[in-house]
Amino acid sequence: MQASQLSTIRQVLEERYQRYNQPGFIEHDPISIPHRFRQRQDVEISGLFAALLAWGRRPTIISKVTELLRRMDDAPYQFITQHHDEDLKKLLGFCHRTFCDTDLLYFVHWLRWFYADHSTLEDAFLSGATQRERLENFHDLFFSLEDAPQRTRKHVATPARGSACKRVNMYLRWMVRQDDRGVDFGLWTRLPMAELVCPIDVHVERQARQLGLLQRPVVDWRAAEELTANLRLLDPLDPVKYDFALFGLGVEEKY
Repeated sequence: MQASQLSTIRQVLEERYQRYNQPGFIEHDPISIPHRFRQRQDVEISGLFAALLAWGRRPTIISKVTELLRRMDDAPYQFITQHHDEDLKKLLGFCHRTFCDTDLLYFVHWLRWFYADHSTLEDAFLSGATQRERLENFHDLFFSLEDAPQRTRKHVATPARGSACKRVNMYLRWMVRQDDRGVDFGLWTRLPMAELVCPIDVHVERQARQLGLLQRPVVDWRAAEELTANLRLLDPLDPVKYDFALFGLGVEEKY
């Protein structure tokens, strides 16, 4: 890609980044869920559910995750670490698309197990020299418990299966990106922003192709790496900030 093309693309994306990376974006996006909390672990847990259940229309996602957290008395960290078996009955019957109570109960079980020895979920994402390795190792760690249901594996993507890992990458953007705009949290400081991988949803894919930032015909892990590599040409230290811009452009075009 020529320097003049990069300059034009950067100008377009910077303008949209500034427009969408501001507090007004929060209300209608799943990131509004973790913004309801102040305790670090509540933000991490509610953010994980909000990101991994981000299928379909945003109002539906927000409604379903709100329901899930109400079943945990709107205190997810306390519920997960201090619940008794009787309390788990509150979770029965929850379902969003193909994520149902069997999956939810395993998530709760794994989170309780993990927080017994760790103060932050960031620790679960630190193993590996590359972002691909970190996501693969997180997936393996998440399903390392003896009673992990096979059906639940589809709800945590991994590059090992070729997935673009859109939801996990979005979660990491929320937790890792640091700026003064108030949307992303910047809670985690041991994962560098420069190594994050851009989430690809239908809006991001469409705009990335139109701008020449994505050529790979299928949306898989290699496509996510290709897009992110091109975004690093625009901002090598914070490439995934353009997720705001590409998503916003896609929404504008849709409506």
